[in-house]
Amino acid sequence: MPKETYAVRYVADQPVERISPPLASGQLRRTLPSGKPLPGSRILRVMVWNIFKQQRANWLSVLQEFGRNAQLILLQEAQTTPELVKYATSHYLAADQVPALIFPQHPSGVMTLSATHPIYCCPLREREPLLRLAKSALVTVYPIHNGQLLMVVNIHAVNFSFGIDVYTKQLEPIGEQILHHYGPVITAGDFNAWSRQRMLALHRFTERMGLGEVTFIDDQRRRTFGRPLDFIFYRDMKVSEASVLVTQASDHNPLLVEFQPVPHIPTKTDGAADHRFRLTKIG
Repeated sequence: MPKETYAVRYVADQPVERISPPLASGQLRRTLPSGKPLPGSRILRVMVWNIFKQQRANWLSVLQEFGRNAQLILLQEAQTTPELVKYATSHYLAADQVPALIFPQHPSGVMTLSATHPIYCCPLREREPLLRLAKSALVTVYPIHNGQLLMVVNIHAVNFSFGIDVYTKQLEPIGEQILHHYGPVITAGDFNAWSRQRMLALHRFTERMGLGEVTFIDDQRRRTFGRPLDFIFYRDMKVSEASVLVTQASDHNPLLVEFQPVPHIPTKTDGAADHRFRLTKIG
């Protein structure tokens, strides 16, 4: 029997909240509740980091130093230790985690820290066929200063599998979420794109979603078989700065990006993307 998929929300001085997935991605087409926008008038700072379950020294000092000005922090392999939960709730208004691996003490999975409360939250999980371990993803939506709604996708992609069937299967519900959203999008995390097949599947996916890729002049991202594992993709945003922080505090290096939201320019394909996505199999 498959395990239940849910998110856990940590907020300072409030009980831990458990959030179930919405009944359908079409909920995004309906009116979402209002909320306070992410702070910052022009620049949106984002940090993306596979934190390796906080197994190495200095992970907290890296978060404190380089995450202090970020409105969003997207962590993968975040284990809900008291130290991480304390950091999250003392520096951010909300921290949402999707447990993928349930350890005896603290679950591990993707966690999104945000400087305001999300108005939409959709947890996702996919099981790896070989090790029977799960990887998680989280879709959240936030108001921003210009009146738009920003969708943020935090993903840790499946790693050990033959072929790309399970890999592309994990991307499909994320694609449905993106295609139902009108406004800027950030999709980021550890995509485990270590093979040519996976890279091709990922590029086909982002092309269909209308997502651009953040590039790094000094590209110090963690690589396997010569290919980077961590990516940031975006839509209706302008990249102001992008860098990779070299650190020994994890087996991955954090990605630091500054965005400027820009208005969406309607195209002839708007509204047809949902139909096109269902007709074309990814990969």
